[in-house]
Amino acid sequence: MTGSTLALALSQINNGALNIAVVEPFHIDNHQHPGFDARSIALSYGTVEILKRFDIWSAIADHATPITHIHVSDRGHCGMTDFEAQQYGLSAMGYVVELATVGARLVELLKSKANIDWLCPSRVVDMSRSVDSVALTLAGESEETRVVHAKLVVAADGANSQIGELAKLTMTQMDFEQTAVIANVVTSKAHQGQAFERFTPHGPLALLPMSDARSSLVWCMPDTKAQEVCSLSGDEFLRRLQHQFGWRLGEFTKVGSVASYPLILTQRPQNVSHRIAVVGNAAQTLHPIAGQGFNLGIRDVATLVDSLQTNIMDLGDYANLSQFRQRREADRELTVSLTSSLVHTFSNDWPAMVVARNLGLAIMDNLSVVKSPLFKRTAGMVEI
Repeated sequence: MTGSTLALALSQINNGALNIAVVEPFHIDNHQHPGFDARSIALSYGTVEILKRFDIWSAIADHATPITHIHVSDRGHCGMTDFEAQQYGLSAMGYVVELATVGARLVELLKSKANIDWLCPSRVVDMSRSVDSVALTLAGESEETRVVHAKLVVAADGANSQIGELAKLTMTQMDFEQTAVIANVVTSKAHQGQAFERFTPHGPLALLPMSDARSSLVWCMPDTKAQEVCSLSGDEFLRRLQHQFGWRLGEFTKVGSVASYPLILTQRPQNVSHRIAVVGNAAQTLHPIAGQGFNLGIRDVATLVDSLQTNIMDLGDYANLSQFRQRREADRELTVSLTSSLVHTFSNDWPAMVVARNLGLAIMDNLSVVKSPLFKRTAGMVEI
């Protein structure tokens, strides 16, 4: 989604005069792209505003389920707090979309743009750079190669970025020693636009409101425990989930297919190189707590689009990329620090930590001066 959004945003620059190539190794039309699978993601208020600015939101708005209320709690303890959109003068704090549906719509938008070349399926196998351009060697399904030249290459190809590797951009990793178990579930009570973040001794459990009375589950737990949970029958899975989440949405009555993925923080401290910029998960992959990963990537996109207009005649110019790097530093560092701190604070049952975090939730629930800054950051209402 990050790469698609960037291509569509760039297509507007200079009245559509830019020539843009989207290099994509996976078939899109047969719905097998791993980035557009059965998962759902939360688009923050700030992300929606960016998508509106790039004329993308109108293509997906009818599919989005609004989040009007977020309830945060610590299982087995008294600490809890609530965030309500109306308190901040908003109709919604964010929206939940299903990647498969949104992906199909973004692809149609991409294909409708005359200045975007759709190179699919093609994968990057080599890269060389000169003073004023980058040459990418691409291989198609038949393994025949071709070379394309660009003033700027943007890596939006995920945590294991091929472009990042070819550019020798160092990547750091921190294993949270957790796995995210994901599924869509149905409850006996309507969610009414509510999202839930419930902290358990093993890791956070989040429910996001979806269409058709469903909720999207992201259940984080130690790796070995996740293997066990993923192997459970549907009924036993729902029983375990009920025990951890409680009854705020009534009974869990149905679960769809269950999948999982390991949770590892990855970062490329240097998000630019000569005629190369890195955005989204290729720049940083976060823990899903507080739903910040994709939204941080969209702020990468918005900042890059703005920065490139310093020198529209040569997008890969040093001044453009230097401005992008500098403008992204603070937001990246703060968001990575916030999510990592929340994981370490709420993923254990140490007595001192339990007392401290429940006291913190109580203070937050009663003091807007503490609550508002956290709300604004998680809602994407930050300067970029």
